[in-house]
Amino acid sequence: MWLGPAPAYRVAKAMGWLGPLLVAVLAGAIRFWELGRPRAVVFDETYYAKDAWALLRLGYEGTWPDRKVADPQILADPQVISLSDTGSFVAHPPMGKWVIALGEWMFGLNPFGWRFMTAVLGTLSVLMLCRIGRRLFRSTVLGCLAGALMALDGLHYVMSRTALLDLVVMFFVLAAFGCLLLDRDHARARLAAALPVDEDGHARPDQVTGERAGTGWRPWRLAAALFLGLAAATKWNGLYFLAFFLILTALWDVASRRVAGARRPYRAVLRKDLGWSVLSVVPVAMVTYLVTWSGWFLSDNGYGRHWADGRGGTWSWIPAPLRSFWHYEYTVYQFNVGLDAWHKYESNPWSWLVLGRPVLFHYQSPEPGEEGCHAVTGCSQAVLALGTPLLWWTACFALVYLLYRWALRRDWRAGAILCAVGAGYLPWFLYQDRTAFAFYAVVFVPYLCLAVTMMLGALLGPPGAGEKRRVPGAMAVGVIVLLIAWNFIYFFPVYAGQTIPYPDWRTRMWLDTWI
Repeated sequence: MWLGPAPAYRVAKAMGWLGPLLVAVLAGAIRFWELGRPRAVVFDETYYAKDAWALLRLGYEGTWPDRKVADPQILADPQVISLSDTGSFVAHPPMGKWVIALGEWMFGLNPFGWRFMTAVLGTLSVLMLCRIGRRLFRSTVLGCLAGALMALDGLHYVMSRTALLDLVVMFFVLAAFGCLLLDRDHARARLAAALPVDEDGHARPDQVTGERAGTGWRPWRLAAALFLGLAAATKWNGLYFLAFFLILTALWDVASRRVAGARRPYRAVLRKDLGWSVLSVVPVAMVTYLVTWSGWFLSDNGYGRHWADGRGGTWSWIPAPLRSFWHYEYTVYQFNVGLDAWHKYESNPWSWLVLGRPVLFHYQSPEPGEEGCHAVTGCSQAVLALGTPLLWWTACFALVYLLYRWALRRDWRAGAILCAVGAGYLPWFLYQDRTAFAFYAVVFVPYLCLAVTMMLGALLGPPGAGEKRRVPGAMAVGVIVLLIAWNFIYFFPVYAGQTIPYPDWRTRMWLDTWI
């Protein structure tokens, strides 16, 4: 029965939420399943889980006993750990650790507690990506496909179940990206509403309007600034997204004014948009960043809190807490750019997209009869931060396709996705001598999934295409998605730390560099 335009619109609108929610529920189910496993302090959880607990107790990062002593005691009985109130030097801002601390506040200092919030953010990010993809591609199906691909990505899965900071950065940046998409649509709608109307009731381009009309109050841009400030307050690589996204939104404004009829759209943006954008986004991000340090500012024992007390000099007119803060931040900067200690699982950014050197977060070798091992050859229990190979290798081709769409077809969607990938990926090439790890790439996993989705959407064909075009395209897309899903299931035991026979683990190590 034909529903008519109004009921059909309501059904489509409802599916725009029901579809993403279903994908997110499935993503959450596999992320929360046995979240406390392995019952161990995994990789850099030894820093962030304990720093998060210190933030709850002290408001700043205190000093713990040596990890070889503290980590086993935490797993046995965290109540007996002696946390010193002496401030400890830390290499990253506190926001991500406050996020982890929320889970510890609810469930205690244990693996489930310190991983809870990353699992929550990982699940919510799948929902967000579905909605972002829907707005970007104007298709609920493609939006849900993008979210489903991220739900099936091994790196995103592992990082959602580990108390590290990088997934928190990914979440805040993705939220900012979604806010900027909303800001773009609302600003274009305001410009369109200001255009003169012809005899048929259609808006027509107008030079004066295109160059002089304002876009009004832009709350979504301010929300994006807030999220970007939170991203930078988690890890400093969030600052690159702030810079890249400012350029991206400026180019969107240029395109909007050109479509509206402006003959000099760049000049119009400089006069009407860019100044207000910078003067609103940057201060909001800066204030947000500083607020996350409130615990340190309000403390007496935070690391370097009183460094500037009693010191004179050119900048003595600046309050001592701010000078102490600046000195602390400069020290952190020197530490981060100078970090060159060798690590077994370090990798060069050139290898990240092809999964050249993933990081082994956890590995044990249970003997027969131990921890569910029934194989006479012994077993393996591993957590490998490895992206789903078929998804990532498909993404390499998708990025090439998007470069073509952006450079030769001027497709703004391709440009937006490439900008986000570039913000998360390209800056690492500036630090070739710095110790770096492949799991840093989780910050741009959502945009790899959007890139693959855009390529698959092109393979599927436009909505108006005939059956001869759509059916083969749908079959090809279905095969690719099913292969990616199978690939995730195949590697699932080494993502989730399951106990499997050693030969089964070895057959999953497709490349020797994965060991």
